Amino acid sequence: MANEWNIGEKAKKGLRKEKETAVLVGLVTGIGSPEQTEEYLDELQFLAETAGAETKKRFVQRLPHPDVRTFVGKGKLEEIKQYVEDKKIDLVIFDDDLSGKQVHIIEEELKVKIVDRSSLILDIFAARAQTAQAQTQVELAQLLYLLPRLRGLWDHLERQRGGIGMRGPGEQEIETDRRIVRDKISLLKKKLEKIDKQNFTQRKNRGNLIRVSLVGYTNAGKSTLMNLLSKSDVFAEDKLFATLDTTVRKVVFERMPFLLSDTVGFIRKLPHHLIESFKSTLDEVRESDILLHIVDMAHPFFEDHMKTVEKTLLELGTSEKPTLIVFNKIDKYRKDFFDDLLDEENKALILQALEDRMRNEYQKDTIFIAAKTKENIALLREKMKNMIEAQYNERYPYQTKYW
Repeated sequence: MANEWNIGEKAKKGLRKEKETAVLVGLVTGIGSPEQTEEYLDELQFLAETAGAETKKRFVQRLPHPDVRTFVGKGKLEEIKQYVEDKKIDLVIFDDDLSGKQVHIIEEELKVKIVDRSSLILDIFAARAQTAQAQTQVELAQLLYLLPRLRGLWDHLERQRGGIGMRGPGEQEIETDRRIVRDKISLLKKKLEKIDKQNFTQRKNRGNLIRVSLVGYTNAGKSTLMNLLSKSDVFAEDKLFATLDTTVRKVVFERMPFLLSDTVGFIRKLPHHLIESFKSTLDEVRESDILLHIVDMAHPFFEDHMKTVEKTLLELGTSEKPTLIVFNKIDKYRKDFFDDLLDEENKALILQALEDRMRNEYQKDTIFIAAKTKENIALLREKMKNMIEAQYNERYPYQTKYW
């Protein structure tokens, strides 16, 4: 069963490489607003670009609920079909999950590749996975996504196997395929259990050092900050899910050692299969002593992103850990949201009011920084040092430390 989510990998001739062209489709349903749908589509477009596709147009429709057969209405589907044919579009990306039946019906109608949000994210994860653990987790997530969609995606399910040893009612190919997928899922879960045990042993062998984890929405700047604080070279890029594998570095602040880890970013509508598959990666967050919640404050909807992260931390049972909220990209925030006529005093007052509001709402300490320009990094180090020292004093109250 080949992986067919090869987005951005259009058939190539010689050395010529082309980006696939795509259109995005979103629905405004229930209490949702057009502005919120547009923001979701902005994120979907960023996901498409990260996967290697170029977005040409967006289609948005307001419906009470998605159509059970075609997701959008017949008229809107016809409009999409006309555009796809006229502009020779390669794929259509939907902002919500589609059933196997919906994918099959829409593909038959549009005659192009159909991708939903989950399969797009899975494609990015598959492309970014480097270690054996990440590759196994992604493959498991892909199979968990595929299993309930087999009936709608495969059109040979009614054929029966015959021949010697296959007398009686026979076994439909769909059942055989399901059995193969389930067996593979079972095998991957056992493989992950083995990797988890190895990782647990590694974490035990790290000694008694305090652990600090960087968490946050994807593309908030965690890896950039990791490089700055640990003076290491962790891969950082202005794309979603640049980091999949947890990176751990030993860092020393004024002779005080601790472990700093960079984790996979969170995102809205993250496929359930990925959360399940990446639970072992998130163990690093569970076992941390201190969390640094990194926020891209230059993003127009950064407060929604914060709520998504807080919700995920609550699900992981880590919301009560000592946490410092780090508002990153303050330089970009000033550039994008401050009027040129504002004087420095008023800018400072606005930022102070925002910081006070965030501190009161989340009941956690906060700081504004710019990782790229190193603004307020010295103050961040000082706050981290105080938090880490407090954890050491709590854990080892009768031991004298000499840092």
